[in-house]
Amino acid sequence: MSKQKSEFLFTGIVLQSATEVPIYRQLYEALRQAILSRRLRPGQRLPPSRQLAETLGVSRTTVLLAFDHLFSEGYISGKSGSGTFVSATIPEHLLQVPATAAPPAVGSVPQLSERGKHICRISSGNARRQQENLRPFRPGIPGLREFPYDIWNRLATRQIRSLHYEAFGYSDPAGYAPLREAIAGYLRVARAVNCEAEQVVIVNGSQQALDLIARVLLDPGEAAWMEDPGYGGAKEALRAAGISLRAVPVDAVGLMVAEGIRRHPDARLAYVTPSHQYPLGVTMSLPRRLELLEWAARADAWIIEDDYDSEYRYAGRPISSLQGLDRQGRVIYLGTFSKVLFPALRLGYLVVPPGLADAFIAAKAVSDRNCPLIEQAVATSFITEGHFGRHLRRMRLLYQARQEALLEAGRKHLGGLLEMTPAETGLHLIGWLPEGADDRAISVRAEQAGIQVPPLSAY
Repeated sequence: MSKQKSEFLFTGIVLQSATEVPIYRQLYEALRQAILSRRLRPGQRLPPSRQLAETLGVSRTTVLLAFDHLFSEGYISGKSGSGTFVSATIPEHLLQVPATAAPPAVGSVPQLSERGKHICRISSGNARRQQENLRPFRPGIPGLREFPYDIWNRLATRQIRSLHYEAFGYSDPAGYAPLREAIAGYLRVARAVNCEAEQVVIVNGSQQALDLIARVLLDPGEAAWMEDPGYGGAKEALRAAGISLRAVPVDAVGLMVAEGIRRHPDARLAYVTPSHQYPLGVTMSLPRRLELLEWAARADAWIIEDDYDSEYRYAGRPISSLQGLDRQGRVIYLGTFSKVLFPALRLGYLVVPPGLADAFIAAKAVSDRNCPLIEQAVATSFITEGHFGRHLRRMRLLYQARQEALLEAGRKHLGGLLEMTPAETGLHLIGWLPEGADDRAISVRAEQAGIQVPPLSAY
């Protein structure tokens, strides 16, 4: 290679100071790529470090650091007094596709397994979109401004200072024992759940919980009832695990069990939200709950009870959890702290029948090992010291007042355009449009106006 071409190559290297990547690292990457793509040939001599530093407008120390990395990885070689050269032989595993080959198309995934492609197909992309700025009326988001962060931060500081160094190693995959005790005690009183701490498994939110349930209790290809309309996150998690979903309609008193039996008698599992059906908001009646439990016992099937926001009930007496009515050990109870505390706290819990606890803990250990211990310890203190109960009572009053204000505003400004149904439980309600209205088009228009109201037909 001529001197002119050599100088052109090095002067063409662009180094940026306004970046988190150190200058020496940028230079190392530029030279490494030039070697791998054969723009710098094997045996070619590199400029002296002082000369290259002057050419690039950087310090000689920067060049020497880059050279040191290239030396240590075998890209360049040299002897004192004879100069620095591109190594004659580059290890085969470092060679890249020739520069003349077309780069892979953006978004192409030929290397994915069939399972990986399946997951990409069923994913709605909601997880990435949920990182966008929060917009008014977005369902399922608690009042984040009202959370007592000062108390939480104080508890976190205290926990970090008091934890022994051993607490920063691996911990029990079942979860922090005091948190399991606190959750079991709360559920026994507040939701009439029949459980001991040994049945509680701490998970990283409902999606992981659903994945664990599917992998432990069902084989790929087996069928599960899914409420129609129903929660998209549950559909994605179960489909990703290879479960074949069977839609079962929901009426004014919950999942239509008789229809499920008639249409899909082969199902091995049912996913339900009995306390506050998502998204319709209805509460499953006691007769319907007993009918569902009878089906599960007779069919040797399982029931997932997703009790996602039952803490917020505004009218009538709460019905006991489905799990509390179960006498055959067919119900897996699922709850999280996303709606009652804040979504960024990726802590949820399963209550499993005693005979299944070891299997679920083993599956959790294989896929995730353990949930973050410090967050579990802080949540424990938040519950046991009474902050959790006080926060729930305060937020229940706040959400009830907000719902009343929304309903009043709807009656005043949207009469004839939108009929809103009061919610007895939870953080969202349903608005019914006139016959023939396109809910998806209206949702898009609302989004353009900065308001997030998902269309019911999307569920």
